[in-house]
Amino acid sequence: MKIVIASDSYKGSCTTLQVADAIERGIRNVMPDCEVVKIPVADGGEGTVDALVIGMGGKYEYVEVKGPLGDAVKAKFGILDNDLAVLEMAEASGLTLVDKDKRNPLHTTTFGTGQMIREAMKKGCRKIYVGIGGSATNDGGVGMAQALGVSFKDRDGNEIGFGGEALCRIMEIDLTNLDERLAETEIIVLSDVSNPLCGENGASYVYGPQKGATPDMVKELDRCLMHYSDKVEEKLGMELAHIPGAGAAGGLGAGLMAFCNAKLFNGVDKLLELVHIERHFWDADLVITGEGKMDTQTAFGKAPAGVAKIAKIYKLPVIAIVGSIGEGASKVYEHGIDAIFDIVSSPMSLDEAMENVEALIGQTTENIIRLVMLGGKR
Repeated sequence: MKIVIASDSYKGSCTTLQVADAIERGIRNVMPDCEVVKIPVADGGEGTVDALVIGMGGKYEYVEVKGPLGDAVKAKFGILDNDLAVLEMAEASGLTLVDKDKRNPLHTTTFGTGQMIREAMKKGCRKIYVGIGGSATNDGGVGMAQALGVSFKDRDGNEIGFGGEALCRIMEIDLTNLDERLAETEIIVLSDVSNPLCGENGASYVYGPQKGATPDMVKELDRCLMHYSDKVEEKLGMELAHIPGAGAAGGLGAGLMAFCNAKLFNGVDKLLELVHIERHFWDADLVITGEGKMDTQTAFGKAPAGVAKIAKIYKLPVIAIVGSIGEGASKVYEHGIDAIFDIVSSPMSLDEAMENVEALIGQTTENIIRLVMLGGKR
């Protein structure tokens, strides 16, 4: 029997590779001779760099950059071959880098993400995949653009500061010092959202609150993004406000399109294409996928749904092992997943579950494989 494991990470507790290893242990407890193929997957958020570096045999690079609040942080990115890099904006500008009591998207910046792009180009990379999940920012990618040489001036000709509130002060955009290497670099954005930049479905209203924005701050942030969009249209002739995906990562999607000529793609679809997952499916018997929490959002661009979509081309059964089952999870049954199992086997606290997550995954997998074997004993 051949089983393909292609699970996303359990965010905050278990990497995609740790999940795969735990599932494999559960399988081998029952079927020690089973052929197991482990494929790390992600959707553009946490784990994207690991998934591609492991899946494509790349290497890690480390660089010191500005964090969301301007402090120094050490960020990693991957180099997959001589001219191809992959990075996660969350490494430099992510929500987990900011203490809960300091989260304020009026002030956080994507400057460090721009520094990572610059470092990848410095190392000779001319194709860069940018995963843009998990941001702490709402600055429209202005900080990223500043790190790459774009100047945003206020009415007095001074450079605006960092953060979402600074966008309202933009009067002029100067591209004179934009990094020339961008002209020969292909930027590919990996995202799992399609929100526009502005409006009720935009970056500020949908994602601002989880980054620390109050209702009044949300309104201000949206107003500032609209002003920014107007100024970009004046300078570049590009209307950003309502482009699907422009609102990803607090508008970083918009900034990458405007100043790096980036193209936006569904994160999991592009990643699965890069790791050539289909080559493992043609002779497989079962696919096991999963994520930390499966809910109604899973069906719309998340890793398990992407894996299941391809598995169904080969008529393979797909089982999801998840940390928890949320509202609307049954929607995934319409997208190729055949069964969902959560790993919590008895009443326990969240902390307890996170501390024992790998053991819980392994035990759940073992129970599933025993059921699979029972089905074959007819």
